[in-house]
Amino acid sequence: MDSECHCCGDYSKGQSNAILFNILSRPEPSAPNYGRVPHACRCDTRRKVCLRTPDDTCRVASSVLVKTMHFMRSLPAFQQLPPKDQLSLLQNCWTPLFILGLAQDGVRFAIHDAPAASMLKQILLNRPETDRSEREQPTLGGVQTLKACLKKFRSLDLSPKEYAYLKGTIIFNPDVPGLKASLFVEGLQYEAQQALKEVLVPPHPEDTGRFARILLAASTLKVITPALVTELFFRPVIGQAELLDLLMDMLFTR
Repeated sequence: MDSECHCCGDYSKGQSNAILFNILSRPEPSAPNYGRVPHACRCDTRRKVCLRTPDDTCRVASSVLVKTMHFMRSLPAFQQLPPKDQLSLLQNCWTPLFILGLAQDGVRFAIHDAPAASMLKQILLNRPETDRSEREQPTLGGVQTLKACLKKFRSLDLSPKEYAYLKGTIIFNPDVPGLKASLFVEGLQYEAQQALKEVLVPPHPEDTGRFARILLAASTLKVITPALVTELFFRPVIGQAELLDLLMDMLFTR
């Protein structure tokens, strides 16, 4: 794999960066330029990656997703909302809920560099390269951020009740645009937050900052995009299907 950094332009023009050239052309010592910002190479974090064991990991991920949808369906307050509000909340919360499910079940996974699909394979499978490139392919940086979130929640060691009430605070988000019952949703979120506070006190009476740390950790889930989760854990299973359509079927089919 090409390990050269291309962040600063065409590498073919960079022959003058050779060590010998730098030594011979080094200017006279001068005052250091503390205002100069060093270049931080991000090439490594942009590497495309995929699951090392997709069969096993996707099976576990699918189980977590099914349990996530079952949890949402089991909430009477959620079922009382207008169908459009339910859909809006689903679109907003399924990714962070799924990540919490991974953390709660202690799911671990390994990745490696994604192989580049050959042109012949794309032709035989009738998958144009443009269709593939339109999706957000998982990157090393994105997966590292996801793993950091999982590590944080594992370190918090939440109980099943703490996970349940935290999920409630995420599901009932009154800031989701277009909600018809936003005031009702706001009340549900408040109740979930209060219940989370109450369940924290008995096992951790001396830890007054635990509630704030849990909410802070939950806020980091927003940086994980649905596209990253879909392409990493579910694209090998669902193919060209839209995951949101499958989630709607799981949630609304009686």
